[in-house]
Amino acid sequence: MSAAGLPASSPRLAHHDPVAFSRWELPEARTAAAAELAQSAGLPPAITELLLNRGVASAAEAEEFLHPRMEHLLDPYSMRGMAEAVARVQAALDRREPILIYGDYDVDGTTAIVLLKTALEILGGDVRFHVPHRIREGYGMQPEVLAAAAQEGVRLVISVDSGIRAHAAAEAAARLGLDLIITDHHLPEPLAEPAHLDGDLSHGQPPSSRLPRALAVLNPNQPGCGYRCKFLCGAGIAFKLSQALLEASDPERARNRILPSFLKMLAIATVADSVPLSGENRALLSLGLQQLRNPVNPGLRRLMQLAELDPALRPVTATDIAFRIAPRINAAGRMDVASDVVDLFTTRDPARAAQLAEKLDRLNGERRQAEAAILQQIEQRLEDEIGFAQAGCVVIDGDGWHRGIIGILASRVVDRMRRPVVVIARENGEAHGSGRSIPGFHLLDAIESCGELFTRFGGHAQAVGFSLPSENVPELRLRLEAWAARHGSFEAPGLACHGPLPFDQITPAFFALLRRLEPFGIGNEEPVFVAYDVRIAAPVRVMKDRHLRLRLAQGPRACFSALAWDWAERFQRLGLREGSVFDVAYRLKQNEHPEFGGLELEIADIAIAGSSPHQRML
Repeated sequence: MSAAGLPASSPRLAHHDPVAFSRWELPEARTAAAAELAQSAGLPPAITELLLNRGVASAAEAEEFLHPRMEHLLDPYSMRGMAEAVARVQAALDRREPILIYGDYDVDGTTAIVLLKTALEILGGDVRFHVPHRIREGYGMQPEVLAAAAQEGVRLVISVDSGIRAHAAAEAAARLGLDLIITDHHLPEPLAEPAHLDGDLSHGQPPSSRLPRALAVLNPNQPGCGYRCKFLCGAGIAFKLSQALLEASDPERARNRILPSFLKMLAIATVADSVPLSGENRALLSLGLQQLRNPVNPGLRRLMQLAELDPALRPVTATDIAFRIAPRINAAGRMDVASDVVDLFTTRDPARAAQLAEKLDRLNGERRQAEAAILQQIEQRLEDEIGFAQAGCVVIDGDGWHRGIIGILASRVVDRMRRPVVVIARENGEAHGSGRSIPGFHLLDAIESCGELFTRFGGHAQAVGFSLPSENVPELRLRLEAWAARHGSFEAPGLACHGPLPFDQITPAFFALLRRLEPFGIGNEEPVFVAYDVRIAAPVRVMKDRHLRLRLAQGPRACFSALAWDWAERFQRLGLREGSVFDVAYRLKQNEHPEFGGLELEIADIAIAGSSPHQRML
């Protein structure tokens, strides 16, 4: 079947099926521009078309994109407030004033503390830190913690990954005689209602904002800040302050030794916080992954061992961070005390580091068990209660659910339902919720439409958090459903594809160039290619009753091995077997197995003849 012959729409698999997509979305081909860039950059057009879709338009930009270097990092002083912040910190260092770093309990917040604390101690600083407890304190700076610090002689407080809306805490700091430097990446509080976007509002900038009272604010999203990379994570901004301080003290040592080593922690935070991997973020992550090939820090080294990552055998990837390293770090804040993360990465005692790493590994196991148990309850209710199948916005609540994992659960249900989801944990008359959305459904707008129901709430278009009295949960469900009915002209996400790549164009040389586009992630997604009229060329092999290994052929000679994760039941339902023909959306992978390794395909979706998903030009 040709691309031009695809029908406009067709029935697909079950709505909650997490793999089948209602449509494939292909960008408009830019053949002439790709050919011009290919000639100037010395790259094949298939690669330059990918670069063009990522905003890379010249040979110089292609060189910087494909070969990030330390010299590509932006000048920290181009961030508004940096000069004032550096001057105040240097004064504190000169006067030996104790400095308090006030962080957050997630990966971004704890690694931000590690980076800034390490930099300040290298410079001779007297540093202490505070990580709030997720359950007892919640997010953000608390005036009572600042008061205790002032009593201990602290005169300078630096927030990391928080503080941009902490007006009450900032006023409390001023009354206590504390100088406050806020380093944060979240969106400041608007004075006027911003024009809402479909994406994460923390990566945009409102027309005007109200900033907390502080000596300096470091946030690329504040009005008047000319810093080009608007979507650094919180640890990224702490890194930029550390960069400015260290380079002011000893530029050569900072640039050649200290700052490159800092990029390990920053790479972990960048992946964990799901910020776009373009601009400076791409350079920071790429360089950080290179540094992770040599984990010197005893805590990091032991944590990687527990995650079964050995950089001597293969390089650590962004996927490894997302699924093996970050969850273990996050488990501390979700299940226990997040300050353990700071201790893990700052202790020099290998025995203590091993003890802490093993604790985080154990907590992650407990988190997974708790998540699986609650997810089983949720899935049973989704099957049994018909109202969920008809809901425009799914609101599901339960007694005694662990508050530290409800955000993960909301994401899991979104994957299944393809609709916005709010998961609520009820306990002792209070309800705490976390929501995740899909493109086109502005979840914060929906929450704000019934703001009087909440004790507190916050978030952005795609994710929210809140608390409210348990008795208000039924009303919340009704109000969100009514809002979805009025504003629910949204589509479930389609599968974004790069474009056609016939099997006969797949070569080891092409794959080597494709790998240079890594690391993949938000803003630099792994390419999904499309091949038409693909035939199953050998008996289908089922693995572990769920997965499939296939032999796919296109044309007379081009043939590749393919993996289809969790597709066993779907293939059986569709009646697919040796000889079946369909269109396939796939990712290109390298199998490292010594016996049957080589290039192979990972199936993202299939469309059988007569039911191909509609393809739309982006």
